[in-house]
Amino acid sequence: MKSFLIIVLLLSPLSGYSQINDSLTKPIISAEKIELLNNIDITFDLRTEFQAYTFRGGDRYYNGMQFENGFTALGFAAKLHERVNFRFRNRFNRGSDIQSLDQLGSNIELAYVDIKASPKLNVLIGKTYAFYGGYEYEFSALNVLEYNDIQSNALAYVTGAGITYQPEEDHKFGFQILNSRTMLYDDIYGDEVAENIEEPIWPVAVVGNWRGNFFDGKFQTIYSLSYSNQVKSRGTYFFTLGNKYQNDNLTLMYDFNYSYEEIDTKGIVTDIFDTGSVAQDAIYIENWMRAEYQFSPKFRGLLSLMTSNAYGKENEDRNRLRTSYGMVPTLYYSPFKDFNLKFFLAYIGRFYNYTPYAEDQFNAADYNRNEVRVGIIAPLLLL
Repeated sequence: MKSFLIIVLLLSPLSGYSQINDSLTKPIISAEKIELLNNIDITFDLRTEFQAYTFRGGDRYYNGMQFENGFTALGFAAKLHERVNFRFRNRFNRGSDIQSLDQLGSNIELAYVDIKASPKLNVLIGKTYAFYGGYEYEFSALNVLEYNDIQSNALAYVTGAGITYQPEEDHKFGFQILNSRTMLYDDIYGDEVAENIEEPIWPVAVVGNWRGNFFDGKFQTIYSLSYSNQVKSRGTYFFTLGNKYQNDNLTLMYDFNYSYEEIDTKGIVTDIFDTGSVAQDAIYIENWMRAEYQFSPKFRGLLSLMTSNAYGKENEDRNRLRTSYGMVPTLYYSPFKDFNLKFFLAYIGRFYNYTPYAEDQFNAADYNRNEVRVGIIAPLLLL
């Protein structure tokens, strides 16, 4: 059926043109080569929602309502050879400015080839996703209404090379060498640079992960450890433990994240200090949990809970500065049996509490944000 539709679409305009130019005796793409298009997938991912929100913090209060395109992306995946695959994704609601380090627009999230070097070994080259662990990170932004603080501010798509090695069915290992950022340091921070900061010869990230599968798939893990140097002789150590339990209609997930940053890459501590320079020796510790339950073929519910602690070092003392909390209960309705389109109703509650130290030293003030969203999620396979 797919081949038939492709042939009709391609040959219809050509048949009209041949009435003008009889010299065109055969189509540009022959019927024999049409079969090659069966190895190409074109996807259009869409999340559109209506939001009603409120913000309260200090003496500030505001609310509002609006429609928003939360996620809009066009993707291509192709099998170029028996052992070579290609993937590309352009997210339209991202800036398209060319990044000074990797020379791609920030809207280009994926552009890489996946080469099957052996039955157990794959090689990935290009702009791809970093092999960070955890199940929160596994979800595309299409399906996540609110990330925790680290993932909200992390750089997930960068250029480099990596391998995956699967020695047996239940265990898979990944290793990558990547650029640690997409822009040069000066282009990111401008005049907000810390003292004694130098651009390294190579702003590089090294990432390793392990995926485990136990008890016939009922318990799974995605653990990762990475190091990236943002500037010369100073970097980020990031450690993630992702755990998943699945049984019948119930799925439970729990992630633990720890990030020690000799140069603050998430920006939360830097914003609290507000000194005009990038904070140093920041620590972020997070917990993230998600429960999903399939009530019926058409209705599914989930609840995401999250906490994040930010620590900053001033002089010789490191202090906890802020704790954030989040909860996202969501109800999904899938009206079609054989078509992946769903409507959702969700509440998003985020609460940001500053410690007495942060309030006294930096005039920080607690605030919270509440949202109700009604929308549609449609990962559409166009071809």
